[in-house]
Amino acid sequence: MARKVVSRKDLRAENDAAEAQEAAAPKKKAAKKAAPKKKASRSKAAAEVRLKAFWGVFNQSLKRVALYDYSQKKEAEKKAEELTAKGKSPHFVQPVKEILKDA
Repeated sequence: MARKVVSRKDLRAENDAAEAQEAAAPKKKAAKKAAPKKKASRSKAAAEVRLKAFWGVFNQSLKRVALYDYSQKKEAEKKAEELTAKGKSPHFVQPVKEILKDA
C-alpha cells in the first residue's frame, strides 16, 4: 500500500509535453450556436391602486373600534376619549389607508 512519490518536476514535464502536443495538433473551429431569441413578455401593466385615508380608533390590542373620514379627526379623538373613560383599556387614534374599489 505504498504510494508512488511523484515530484513536481515530473508533473511539470508531463504538463509541458501535453501542452506541446495540443499546440502541434491542428485546431478545429467550433461552430457557434445562435442564441435562442427571447420572446418579450406581455404581462399586464399593474393596475393603479387608489388609497383613501381615514382616522381609525383602536384599542390597546390594536383592534379597530371605529373608522372616521380624514376630515373628522376631532370626532375620532372624541370617540377615543369616551371609550378610554368608559373602559379600562386606553384607546387611541391613528391614520389608516384603505384601498378604494371603483364601482
